Amino acid sequence: MQDIYNKLKDRFGLDIVYKNEPMDKHTTFKIGGNAEIFITPKNPEQIAEIIETCKECDKPYLIIGNGSNILVRDGGISGVVIKIGSEFSDIHIEGNIVKAQAGVSLYVLCTKTIEASLKGLEGLMGIPGTLGGAIYMNAGAYGYEIKDNLKSIKVLENGEIKEIDIANFGMGYRTSILKNKDMIVLEAVFELQKDDGTAEKTARDLLDRRHSKQPIDYPSAGSTFKRPSEGYASKLIDEAGLKGYRIGGACVSDKHAGFIINLGNATAKDVLDLMEYVKEKVYKISGILLEPEIKIVGHD
Repeated sequence: MQDIYNKLKDRFGLDIVYKNEPMDKHTTFKIGGNAEIFITPKNPEQIAEIIETCKECDKPYLIIGNGSNILVRDGGISGVVIKIGSEFSDIHIEGNIVKAQAGVSLYVLCTKTIEASLKGLEGLMGIPGTLGGAIYMNAGAYGYEIKDNLKSIKVLENGEIKEIDIANFGMGYRTSILKNKDMIVLEAVFELQKDDGTAEKTARDLLDRRHSKQPIDYPSAGSTFKRPSEGYASKLIDEAGLKGYRIGGACVSDKHAGFIINLGNATAKDVLDLMEYVKEKVYKISGILLEPEIKIVGHD
Protein backbone atom coordinates (compact mmCIF):
# COMPACT_ATOMS: atom_id res chain seq x y z
CA MET A 1 0.00 0.00 0.00
CA GLN A 2 2.77 2.40 0.94
CA ASP A 3 4.36 2.31 -2.49
CA ILE A 4 1.30 3.40 -4.49
CA TYR A 5 0.18 5.84 -1.78
CA ASN A 6 3.54 7.64 -1.91
CA LYS A 7 3.50 7.67 -5.70
CA LEU A 8 0.04 9.21 -5.82
CA LYS A 9 0.84 11.63 -3.00
CA ASP A 10 4.05 12.77 -4.71
CA ARG A 11 2.28 13.26 -8.05
CA PHE A 12 -0.93 14.89 -6.87
CA GLY A 13 -0.45 16.13 -3.29
CA LEU A 14 -2.20 15.49 -0.01
CA ASP A 15 -5.14 17.73 -0.90
CA ILE A 16 -6.67 15.04 -3.15
CA VAL A 17 -5.05 11.79 -1.91
CA TYR A 18 -6.27 10.18 1.32
CA LYS A 19 -5.38 6.98 3.15
CA ASN A 20 -7.92 4.78 4.99
CA GLU A 21 -10.84 7.02 4.07
CA PRO A 22 -14.20 5.99 5.65
CA MET A 23 -16.58 5.12 2.83
CA ASP A 24 -19.67 5.81 4.93
CA LYS A 25 -18.87 9.48 4.22
CA HIS A 26 -19.13 8.89 0.47
CA THR A 27 -22.26 6.76 0.04
CA THR A 28 -25.93 7.64 0.43
CA PHE A 29 -26.36 4.45 2.50
CA LYS A 30 -23.95 5.93 5.10
CA ILE A 31 -22.43 2.45 5.45
CA GLY A 32 -19.05 0.92 4.70
CA GLY A 33 -15.49 0.29 5.83
CA ASN A 34 -12.46 2.30 4.78
CA ALA A 35 -11.00 2.72 1.31
CA GLU A 36 -7.31 1.80 1.33
CA ILE A 37 -6.62 4.88 -0.80
CA PHE A 38 -9.18 7.52 -1.83
CA ILE A 39 -8.49 10.17 -4.45
CA THR A 40 -10.49 13.03 -5.98
CA PRO A 41 -8.96 13.93 -9.38
CA LYS A 42 -9.49 17.37 -10.87
CA ASN A 43 -9.38 16.59 -14.60
CA PRO A 44 -9.40 13.69 -17.09
CA GLU A 45 -5.60 13.74 -17.39
CA GLN A 46 -5.28 13.07 -13.67
CA ILE A 47 -7.77 10.19 -13.91
CA ALA A 48 -5.65 8.63 -16.67
CA GLU A 49 -2.46 9.08 -14.60
CA ILE A 50 -4.06 7.57 -11.50
CA ILE A 51 -5.26 4.52 -13.41
CA GLU A 52 -1.85 4.10 -15.02
CA THR A 53 -0.24 4.24 -11.58
CA CYS A 54 -2.70 1.60 -10.31
CA LYS A 55 -1.75 -0.68 -13.21
CA GLU A 56 1.96 -0.11 -12.63
CA CYS A 57 1.55 -1.10 -8.97
CA ASP A 58 -0.89 -3.93 -9.75
CA LYS A 59 -3.58 -2.32 -7.60
CA PRO A 60 -7.33 -2.52 -8.28
CA TYR A 61 -9.31 0.70 -8.63
CA LEU A 62 -12.97 1.63 -8.37
CA ILE A 63 -14.69 4.65 -9.89
CA ILE A 64 -17.52 6.23 -7.90
CA GLY A 65 -19.69 9.32 -8.21
CA ASN A 66 -22.12 10.29 -5.47
CA GLY A 67 -22.14 6.75 -4.07
CA SER A 68 -25.92 6.61 -4.42
CA ASN A 69 -26.23 3.10 -5.82
CA ILE A 70 -23.53 1.17 -3.96
CA LEU A 71 -23.17 -0.78 -0.74
CA VAL A 72 -19.61 -0.95 0.62
CA ARG A 73 -18.91 -4.03 2.70
CA ASP A 74 -17.76 -3.58 6.29
CA GLY A 75 -14.16 -4.61 5.55
CA GLY A 76 -13.73 -1.68 3.20
CA ILE A 77 -12.18 -1.50 -0.26
CA SER A 78 -8.69 -2.64 -1.20
CA GLY A 79 -6.79 -0.57 -3.71
CA VAL A 80 -7.79 2.87 -4.93
CA VAL A 81 -11.21 4.54 -4.98
CA ILE A 82 -11.41 7.35 -7.54
CA LYS A 83 -14.24 9.79 -6.93
CA ILE A 84 -15.50 11.83 -9.87
CA GLY A 85 -17.16 14.70 -8.07
CA SER A 86 -17.71 18.45 -8.14
CA GLU A 87 -14.58 19.10 -10.21
CA PHE A 88 -16.47 17.50 -13.12
CA SER A 89 -19.75 19.41 -12.99
CA ASP A 90 -19.75 21.85 -15.90
CA ILE A 91 -22.91 22.23 -18.01
CA HIS A 92 -22.98 23.96 -21.40
CA ILE A 93 -26.28 24.62 -23.20
CA GLU A 94 -26.49 25.79 -26.80
CA GLY A 95 -29.90 25.72 -28.42
CA ASN A 96 -31.36 22.31 -27.66
CA ILE A 97 -27.95 20.64 -27.23
CA VAL A 98 -26.78 20.08 -23.65
CA LYS A 99 -23.23 19.05 -22.82
CA ALA A 100 -22.61 18.02 -19.20
CA GLN A 101 -19.69 16.54 -17.28
CA ALA A 102 -19.99 13.25 -15.41
CA GLY A 103 -19.79 14.71 -11.90
CA VAL A 104 -22.86 16.95 -12.15
CA SER A 105 -25.84 15.86 -10.06
CA LEU A 106 -28.96 14.82 -11.94
CA TYR A 107 -30.97 17.32 -9.89
CA VAL A 108 -28.79 20.23 -11.04
CA LEU A 109 -28.77 19.00 -14.64
CA CYS A 110 -32.55 18.68 -14.75
CA THR A 111 -33.03 22.08 -13.12
CA LYS A 112 -30.67 23.82 -15.56
CA THR A 113 -32.37 22.34 -18.64
CA ILE A 114 -35.83 23.33 -17.39
CA GLU A 115 -34.54 26.87 -16.74
CA ALA A 116 -33.30 26.89 -20.35
CA SER A 117 -36.86 26.04 -21.53
CA LEU A 118 -35.91 22.53 -22.62
CA LYS A 119 -37.69 19.26 -21.95
CA GLY A 120 -36.53 15.65 -22.00
CA LEU A 121 -34.67 15.23 -18.71
CA GLU A 122 -37.39 16.29 -16.28
CA GLY A 123 -38.41 12.67 -15.72
CA LEU A 124 -35.08 12.06 -14.00
CA MET A 125 -35.68 14.77 -11.41
CA GLY A 126 -35.18 13.43 -7.91
CA ILE A 127 -33.02 10.45 -8.84
CA PRO A 128 -30.00 10.76 -6.54
CA GLY A 129 -26.50 10.57 -7.91
CA THR A 130 -24.37 12.00 -10.67
CA LEU A 131 -24.58 11.85 -14.43
CA GLY A 132 -21.70 9.39 -14.82
CA GLY A 133 -23.27 6.83 -12.50
CA ALA A 134 -26.68 7.35 -14.09
CA ILE A 135 -25.26 6.55 -17.53
CA TYR A 136 -23.35 3.54 -16.19
CA MET A 137 -26.60 1.92 -15.09
CA ASN A 138 -29.01 3.69 -17.48
CA ALA A 139 -30.89 5.18 -14.54
CA GLY A 140 -34.57 5.83 -14.86
CA ALA A 141 -37.93 6.08 -13.14
CA TYR A 142 -41.63 6.31 -13.95
CA GLY A 143 -41.12 5.29 -17.56
CA TYR A 144 -38.14 7.62 -18.22
CA GLU A 145 -34.56 6.47 -18.84
CA ILE A 146 -31.42 8.53 -19.25
CA LYS A 147 -30.76 7.00 -22.68
CA ASP A 148 -33.98 8.48 -24.08
CA ASN A 149 -32.40 11.81 -25.09
CA LEU A 150 -28.74 10.84 -24.98
CA LYS A 151 -26.80 11.58 -28.17
CA SER A 152 -23.18 10.73 -27.41
CA ILE A 153 -20.80 10.03 -24.55
CA LYS A 154 -17.17 10.98 -24.01
CA VAL A 155 -15.23 8.27 -22.19
CA LEU A 156 -11.72 7.52 -21.02
CA GLU A 157 -10.54 4.11 -22.22
CA ASN A 158 -6.98 2.82 -21.85
CA GLY A 159 -5.69 6.34 -21.29
CA GLU A 160 -7.42 7.71 -24.41
CA ILE A 161 -10.43 10.02 -24.57
CA LYS A 162 -13.03 8.76 -27.06
CA GLU A 163 -16.47 9.91 -28.13
CA ILE A 164 -19.07 7.16 -28.61
CA ASP A 165 -22.42 7.52 -30.32
CA ILE A 166 -25.33 6.34 -28.16
CA ALA A 167 -26.30 3.80 -30.83
CA ASN A 168 -23.11 1.88 -30.00
CA PHE A 169 -23.42 2.06 -26.23
CA GLY A 170 -25.60 -1.00 -25.61
CA MET A 171 -27.95 0.58 -23.09
CA GLY A 172 -30.83 -1.51 -21.73
CA TYR A 173 -32.81 -1.81 -18.52
CA ARG A 174 -30.39 -0.71 -15.77
CA THR A 175 -27.35 -1.60 -17.84
CA SER A 176 -24.84 -0.36 -20.43
CA ILE A 177 -21.62 -1.66 -21.96
CA LEU A 178 -19.77 0.24 -19.22
CA LYS A 179 -20.44 -2.70 -16.92
CA ASN A 180 -18.26 -4.94 -19.07
CA LYS A 181 -15.73 -2.45 -20.46
CA ASP A 182 -12.85 -0.53 -18.92
CA MET A 183 -14.47 2.82 -19.72
CA ILE A 184 -15.04 5.88 -17.54
CA VAL A 185 -17.70 8.44 -18.47
CA LEU A 186 -16.31 11.96 -18.64
CA GLU A 187 -19.06 13.85 -20.42
CA ALA A 188 -22.40 13.38 -22.17
CA VAL A 189 -24.30 15.22 -24.89
CA PHE A 190 -28.10 15.34 -24.92
CA GLU A 191 -30.42 16.49 -27.67
CA LEU A 192 -33.54 17.87 -26.01
CA GLN A 193 -36.80 19.40 -27.18
CA LYS A 194 -38.19 22.89 -26.72
CA ASP A 195 -40.33 22.96 -23.60
CA ASP A 196 -44.04 23.09 -24.34
CA GLY A 197 -44.75 24.33 -20.83
CA THR A 198 -44.98 20.87 -19.21
CA ALA A 199 -41.38 20.22 -18.09
CA GLU A 200 -41.46 22.08 -14.79
CA LYS A 201 -44.84 20.64 -13.81
CA THR A 202 -43.68 17.10 -14.64
CA ALA A 203 -40.52 17.57 -12.57
CA ARG A 204 -42.48 19.02 -9.63
CA ASP A 205 -45.08 16.23 -9.78
CA LEU A 206 -42.38 13.53 -9.81
CA LEU A 207 -40.55 15.15 -6.89
CA ASP A 208 -43.81 15.30 -4.92
CA ARG A 209 -44.46 11.68 -5.80
CA ARG A 210 -41.02 10.65 -4.55
CA HIS A 211 -41.39 12.58 -1.33
CA SER A 212 -44.79 11.07 -0.60
CA LYS A 213 -43.99 7.47 -1.53
CA GLN A 214 -40.27 6.96 -0.86
CA PRO A 215 -38.36 6.89 2.45
CA ILE A 216 -36.15 9.88 1.71
CA ASP A 217 -35.72 10.64 5.42
CA TYR A 218 -33.47 7.59 5.86
CA PRO A 219 -30.15 6.68 4.22
CA SER A 220 -30.54 4.13 1.43
CA ALA A 221 -29.18 3.25 -2.00
CA GLY A 222 -32.49 3.71 -3.77
CA SER A 223 -34.34 0.69 -5.12
CA THR A 224 -32.63 -2.36 -3.67
CA PHE A 225 -33.77 -4.87 -6.31
CA LYS A 226 -34.29 -4.71 -10.06
CA ARG A 227 -37.80 -4.83 -11.44
CA PRO A 228 -38.41 -8.48 -12.42
CA SER A 229 -40.05 -9.38 -15.71
CA GLU A 230 -43.12 -10.44 -13.69
CA GLY A 231 -44.47 -7.46 -11.77
CA TYR A 232 -42.65 -5.13 -9.38
CA ALA A 233 -40.11 -5.95 -6.68
CA SER A 234 -41.81 -3.68 -4.13
CA LYS A 235 -45.19 -5.37 -4.65
CA LEU A 236 -43.69 -8.84 -4.31
CA ILE A 237 -41.88 -7.85 -1.11
CA ASP A 238 -45.03 -6.25 0.29
CA GLU A 239 -47.10 -9.35 -0.54
CA ALA A 240 -44.52 -11.44 1.31
CA GLY A 241 -45.37 -9.43 4.44
CA LEU A 242 -41.89 -7.96 4.75
CA LYS A 243 -42.61 -4.24 5.18
CA GLY A 244 -40.92 -3.16 8.39
CA TYR A 245 -38.91 -6.37 8.71
CA ARG A 246 -35.45 -5.62 10.05
CA ILE A 247 -32.11 -7.23 10.72
CA GLY A 248 -29.89 -5.16 12.98
CA GLY A 249 -30.03 -1.57 11.77
CA ALA A 250 -31.28 -2.47 8.28
CA CYS A 251 -35.00 -2.40 7.59
CA VAL A 252 -37.43 -2.93 4.72
CA SER A 253 -39.11 0.46 4.51
CA ASP A 254 -42.68 0.72 5.80
CA LYS A 255 -43.24 3.45 3.24
CA HIS A 256 -41.93 1.62 0.15
CA ALA A 257 -41.03 -2.06 0.30
CA GLY A 258 -38.60 -1.69 -2.60
CA PHE A 259 -36.19 0.20 -0.34
CA ILE A 260 -33.94 -1.20 2.36
CA ILE A 261 -33.06 1.68 4.67
CA ASN A 262 -30.39 2.36 7.27
CA LEU A 263 -32.11 3.16 10.57
CA GLY A 264 -28.93 4.81 11.77
CA ASN A 265 -26.58 2.05 12.87
CA ALA A 266 -26.81 -0.52 10.09
CA THR A 267 -23.76 -2.45 8.95
CA ALA A 268 -23.27 -3.75 5.43
CA LYS A 269 -23.72 -7.26 6.85
CA ASP A 270 -27.14 -6.25 8.19
CA VAL A 271 -28.16 -5.06 4.72
CA LEU A 272 -26.77 -8.13 2.93
CA ASP A 273 -28.41 -10.53 5.39
CA LEU A 274 -31.72 -8.69 4.97
CA MET A 275 -31.42 -8.75 1.18
CA GLU A 276 -30.82 -12.50 1.27
CA TYR A 277 -33.78 -13.04 3.58
CA VAL A 278 -36.05 -10.96 1.33
CA LYS A 279 -34.91 -12.87 -1.77
CA GLU A 280 -35.56 -16.24 -0.13
CA LYS A 281 -38.97 -15.26 1.24
CA VAL A 282 -40.16 -13.75 -2.06
CA TYR A 283 -38.91 -16.75 -4.03
CA LYS A 284 -40.63 -19.18 -1.66
CA ILE A 285 -43.97 -17.38 -2.02
CA SER A 286 -43.90 -16.28 -5.68
CA GLY A 287 -41.24 -18.38 -7.40
CA ILE A 288 -39.60 -15.14 -8.59
CA LEU A 289 -35.91 -14.61 -7.82
CA LEU A 290 -35.10 -10.96 -7.19
CA GLU A 291 -31.80 -9.53 -8.42
CA PRO A 292 -29.92 -6.69 -6.68
CA GLU A 293 -30.05 -3.32 -8.35
CA ILE A 294 -27.44 -1.87 -6.03
CA LYS A 295 -23.76 -2.56 -6.66
CA ILE A 296 -22.03 -4.39 -3.79
CA VAL A 297 -18.31 -3.64 -3.46
CA GLY A 298 -15.47 -4.25 -1.02
CA HIS A 299 -14.72 -7.18 1.28
CA ASP A 300 -16.01 -8.54 4.58
